[in-house]
Amino acid sequence: MTPERPFLGVQSSVTGKIWRDRLDEAGRARALAIAQLSGLSDLMSRILAGRDVAPDDALGFLDPTLRTLLPDPFALTAMEAATERLVSAILRRETVAIFGDYDVDGACSAALLAEFLDYCGTPRLLHIPDRITEGYGPNVEAIRGLARQGAKLLVTVDCGTTSYEPFIEAKKLGLDALTLDHHQAPESLPEAVVVNPNRQDDISGQGALCAAGVVFLTLVAVNRALRQSGYWREHPEPDLLLGLDLVALATVADVAPLTGLNRAFVVKGLALMRNRARPGLRALADVAGVNGPPRAWHLGFQLGPRINAGGRIGDAALGAKLMLERDDLQAGLIAAELDRLNGERQVLEKAMVEQAMAQAELTLDPEAAALVAGGDDWQPGIVGLVASRLKEAYGRPAFALAFSGDLATGSARSIPGVDLGRCVRAAVERGLLEKGGGHAMAAGVTVRRDKLPAFQAFLEEALAAPVAQARKGPGLSIDGLLTAGACAPRLVEEMEKAGPFGSGNPEPVFVLPEHRITEVNPFGADHLRVRAQAGDGSKLELVSFRSAQTTLGQAVAQTRGRAHLACALSLDHWGGRPKVSARLVDMAPA
Repeated sequence: MTPERPFLGVQSSVTGKIWRDRLDEAGRARALAIAQLSGLSDLMSRILAGRDVAPDDALGFLDPTLRTLLPDPFALTAMEAATERLVSAILRRETVAIFGDYDVDGACSAALLAEFLDYCGTPRLLHIPDRITEGYGPNVEAIRGLARQGAKLLVTVDCGTTSYEPFIEAKKLGLDALTLDHHQAPESLPEAVVVNPNRQDDISGQGALCAAGVVFLTLVAVNRALRQSGYWREHPEPDLLLGLDLVALATVADVAPLTGLNRAFVVKGLALMRNRARPGLRALADVAGVNGPPRAWHLGFQLGPRINAGGRIGDAALGAKLMLERDDLQAGLIAAELDRLNGERQVLEKAMVEQAMAQAELTLDPEAAALVAGGDDWQPGIVGLVASRLKEAYGRPAFALAFSGDLATGSARSIPGVDLGRCVRAAVERGLLEKGGGHAMAAGVTVRRDKLPAFQAFLEEALAAPVAQARKGPGLSIDGLLTAGACAPRLVEEMEKAGPFGSGNPEPVFVLPEHRITEVNPFGADHLRVRAQAGDGSKLELVSFRSAQTTLGQAVAQTRGRAHLACALSLDHWGGRPKVSARLVDMAPA
C-alpha cells in the first residue's frame, strides 16, 4: 500500500512536525458514508470520521445520552459492598466523614457526595487536606480528628487507593473505610472497600472515569438501593442529574478522555451550566470573565485553575465549599478569594518556570527520556504546573520537585503514549520513591535527595523506549483546508457540535494555505497576535499563546510573506455577538 503523502507536502513545519491528513483512504471512505447516511455536511463528516465515529453512530455521537452510555454501577468491583455500607449509614443516621483531594476532581467529588448526604439528612463532615502540612491523601492525624467528631464511616474521594497506614488507624478507631477513586492501583489494596475502575481486578471497562464520575455512579447505585428499601416513599428522590455540572468540571479539569460516558457527562454538564443555577459556579464564572455559553475550554483554563489555586497556595477546602455554597453573597466572596489566589499563583509559577527552564537548558541531554528539575525554595503546590510547562517545551515527560531538607515532593506530567502512573508505581515498588501514584498522564512523587540519581536512572531505563516511540508520533493531524473568509461563526457552530474537544476527542485543526502574514504584535505574557490575509483579500486574526520565545513565535515574527498556517477555531462571545477566534498551532513555509 502506498504511504500517505504529507499534507500540502509539509515534511517538517517550523516546529519540526510532519503534517498529515487526519483521514487516510479508509477514513475518507468513512466520511463519505457518514455524509450519505446522515445528511451531514462534508466538513462535519470529515471531523467525525477523523475521530473514528462509525457511519451508523454519527447522529448518536452528536447527541450522547446517559440513557445509552451509563453502565450498571454494579459492574465496578466492590460497588455492591460500598453501596450497602453507604445505605446503612444513611438509614442509621451515622456521621459520614468525607475526605477529598485538594484539586478540582477532589473538590467536585467531595461536593457531590456531601450534597447527596445533605439531601438524605445524613450527618456528614468534610475534610480537604492542606497540601503543605498534610500532603496527599488521608493521614492518621486527620482521621483521628474526624473520629473525635463522631464519624462512623470514612469515605475518601479521589484518593485513598494506596493509603495503608491511615486505614489501619481508622479500623483501630472503629471507623469503616470506603474509597471512591480512579488512580492506578497496586495489586495489594488497603483495608477498605475500594471502588476504583483502575484496580487490577476491575473489569468494568470504566478506567477513563475521573473520581467524580466514580462518585456519580456510586450515587446512582445508592439511590437505587434506597428506592428499593422504600426510603423515598415520604419525600421525592434527589435529581442526580443536577450534579452533572460538577462531574463535567472534574472530568475536563482532570484531563480525562472526552469519549464515551465521559463525553456524555461533559455535554450534559455544560448544558446544565448554561442555566447558572449553582451559585458557586455562577460566581466563579463571573470573576473568571466567562463569556457566552460555557465550553470545555472554560472549565479547563478558566474555572479549573481558580479552584486549584486554593489547594496550591491557600485554603484547600475553598473549592468544595464554593461548590456547596447556596448563598450568593458567600459564593461571591469565596470566588473572589480564589481569583485572588490564582493571581498570586501565576506570579509564583512564572518565577519557578523560568528557573526550571534555565536548569533544563544547562542539563538537558537531547536524548533523555524524561526531564527532572527542582528547587529548595519552590512552592509544592505549583510544581505540577511547572512540570506541565517543561513537558510542553521539551516534548517529553517532566518532573518538577520542591525540596524541603532531604525530602522532595513533586509532580510529573506525561506525553500521549507514555504511562507515567505505571512507571511511578514501579519506582515505589523498587524502593526508589517514598510515595508515588497517579494515572497515565500525571503523577505525584515523594523522593529522598540521595535517591534522586537512582530514580533518574530508573526513569531513563523505564521510559526510553515508550518516549522514543511517542516522540516519533503522528506529527500534526490536519482536518481540512479553509480560507480566512470561510472562518465564519456558522461554520464554527456546526463544528462544535462534534465537541466538547479535549483529551481523547482532539479539537479540529485546519490549514489556511498560502496566507500572507501582514502583522505580528505581542500582547499579554509572551502571547502573539497575528494578522493574515488570503489571496482573495479576506482577513483573519489569529492568536498564539505563550509563544513569543518559542520556535513557532520567532518564526512567525520573522515571516513577511505567504505561509501555510495551521489553526484551531472557536467562538468568542465577548460583547454578546459570536466572533471567530483562531489559535495558531503551527506554520510551514508556503
